[in-house]
Amino acid sequence: MAMAATSAFSMAALSAALPSSSRSSRSSRSSRSACVSARTATGVSLRRCVPVVTVAKAVGFQAFDGLRNENALQLRTGSTFGLMGLGISNGCKWFAMRHGRKIHRLGRPADQRRALLRGLTTEILRHGRIKTTRARATAMRKYVDHMITLAKGGSLHQRRQALGFLYDKQLVHSLFAEVPERYGERNGGYTRIIRTMPRKGDNAPMAFIELV
Repeated sequence: MAMAATSAFSMAALSAALPSSSRSSRSSRSSRSACVSARTATGVSLRRCVPVVTVAKAVGFQAFDGLRNENALQLRTGSTFGLMGLGISNGCKWFAMRHGRKIHRLGRPADQRRALLRGLTTEILRHGRIKTTRARATAMRKYVDHMITLAKGGSLHQRRQALGFLYDKQLVHSLFAEVPERYGERNGGYTRIIRTMPRKGDNAPMAFIELV
């Protein structure tokens, strides 16, 4: 009997000493005392302690909802790298992925690749036939066709576009003078690619590209 009473008393005392917790409530209370000191007119110092109850709210974390599909036309700025639904952020600019759009990179950055294609286009329009690698011939083909299409139009704006692309200004004027008579009845397909033997040394596939 004595042991049972002692055990019950100890459990009751322990339960009273522990703070009560509720699963449904997200806030916890803690009590402390705040003491205020004051001095009366007669010079007697008084000190009074008042219990203060503070309520602390639990901080909830936002649930993970996966990678969101961002707007493809929205520019992104920031200092971190992140993967998004339609593109990749490099920290300052936002680039869209090129799905299904094949680009002949030719092992060069964009500015050097454009300069190379401008030079090749100028040379084939000057000589009519050149020998180069198959990759370069395939990449330059659409630019040659575009220059001939501009020459067939013959407007001032199209002439200025050709002058901004080709390196030889005199060649542009000759092109605009001769193309309407030579390719007046043809709609596209102004070049022909003829495969030839690989190049000695690195065995690169070679080809002739010529005007029809």
